[in-house]
Amino acid sequence: MAIQLFGFEITRRKTKDEDDRQQTFAIPQNDDGAVTVQSGSYYGTYVDLDGTVRNEIELITRYREMSIQPELETAIDEIVNEAIVQDESGNSVEINTDELKQPASIKRKIKEEFEYILRTLDFGNMGHEIFRRWYIDGRLFYHIVIDNEAPIQGIKEVRYIDPRRIRKIREVKKKKDSKTGMETVAQVNEYYLYNERGVVGTHSNLGAKIAKDAVVNCNSGIMDAKRAMVLSYLHKAIKPLNQLRMVEDAIVIYRLSRAPERRIFYIDVGNMPTIKAEQYLRDTMVKYRNKLVYDASTGEVKDDRKHLSMLEDFWLPRREGGRGTQIDTLPGGQNLGELEDVKYFEKKLYKALGVPLSRLEPQQGFSLGRSTEITRDELKFNKFIERLRAKFSTLFDDLLRVQLVLKRVCTEEEWKEFKEYIWYDFLKDNNFTELKDAELLQNRLANLQVVDAYVGRYYSMNWIKKNVLMLSDDEIEEMQKEMDEEQDALAQQQEAMGMDQQGQMQPGMDQQQMMPQQQPGMDQQMAPEDQQQMEQMQSSIDKFTVQPNEIEFL
Repeated sequence: MAIQLFGFEITRRKTKDEDDRQQTFAIPQNDDGAVTVQSGSYYGTYVDLDGTVRNEIELITRYREMSIQPELETAIDEIVNEAIVQDESGNSVEINTDELKQPASIKRKIKEEFEYILRTLDFGNMGHEIFRRWYIDGRLFYHIVIDNEAPIQGIKEVRYIDPRRIRKIREVKKKKDSKTGMETVAQVNEYYLYNERGVVGTHSNLGAKIAKDAVVNCNSGIMDAKRAMVLSYLHKAIKPLNQLRMVEDAIVIYRLSRAPERRIFYIDVGNMPTIKAEQYLRDTMVKYRNKLVYDASTGEVKDDRKHLSMLEDFWLPRREGGRGTQIDTLPGGQNLGELEDVKYFEKKLYKALGVPLSRLEPQQGFSLGRSTEITRDELKFNKFIERLRAKFSTLFDDLLRVQLVLKRVCTEEEWKEFKEYIWYDFLKDNNFTELKDAELLQNRLANLQVVDAYVGRYYSMNWIKKNVLMLSDDEIEEMQKEMDEEQDALAQQQEAMGMDQQGQMQPGMDQQQMMPQQQPGMDQQMAPEDQQQMEQMQSSIDKFTVQPNEIEFL
């Protein structure tokens, strides 16, 4: 039965002339864990770590077994919780296209497709599990499902693939150059090999071939010495974890064997023969030793004298001529409460994972503090989390590339340019960056107040913007543009306010026109008191009336 190629492939067909122009003798660099084979060859990749791991399947299994250890699980939870932070609405990551030089419609379409990718992954609910799975295994595989009849509809579904069942293969076909005699790379074919029972070798008969673009591969980027296998971030913790387990087991065994106090019985057997001496010693043991055992099945307490445990007393014969029968006490082990060895290897384990020890000590309180109070370990841990996020973001890049190309938002070549100006903003629970930026801005503004007196005499405005405020040329240009726009808007607003005020008080309007006209005969009808009050109001109006030539426009 022939092996069929499942999935789809996004590519641009190259002409023969183009292939002839692009010649190289170097095999593509292996950064994705692909097995590079010559066309038609067959071999497998194996690695031996401490004599227990023989292939990639066993290595991934070991990583997963390590992750359930209590100390390691605590450290992994600390890393995952720091990397993936969700707000009240469940959002944890947003796409940023501010630097992308494209129309607003293209940016809006990219953001919509990215939100669709997050919904397809169910990242709002499964974000922690996806990141944890990637961190432990060191690799992540998803199969992209589309409608073959209507690929323009984009991605329909993404399905997780166990990394032990899939492997990326890179076949390299070479040809010999007639001029130099050197073999050059003629063609490179990449595909994924899938086998339900696990992939160990690289022969095409070992599984089904899947097109390269139909599978999304996101790995840790850590390779072994031969650059033939992807390693997990937990790989550094294999040896410290084994040492910690051995030290803990040794301490437990020592405490069980040395904790109780035991007695040593020296029994005088005189000149008895060896056989009779052993029988006499055994009879003495049975006579003086009682071993009460509780039977849980019957609820009875019975005497069990069949076996001598290593935690019980010692009975030793003593010949004639020495001291007589004697009973000594063997003291228990000393310094059983010392745990310095366990603490040392526990700290070594956490250092291998890059987690600050202060985060794992329960007596340590939580404090935001100032940036000057943040330890160097916290700074290193924050940078480590940023690197993890940047490497994990390749999952979004690959899925978004397929989605945009299928829906014809952009081409493959355009996406290579787009992704250089697109990045992903993860929500942060660690406020170190915000505190650091706030203090830096405060120090720069303080320096600006000091230098402001020398502007125009010794320093120019442009120099101060670059060397005191640390602004780049693009930031200076953008900020100047925004200030000009704000000043124009303010001037227009003040001019509109002046025109409104001028419209309310038209020129040539006298006091009698501003006052409502009185009906004839009203003066005769008013009482003397009302007439006097009316005159006072008229005098007040005459006092505060503003003439048109007294209005000043700002």
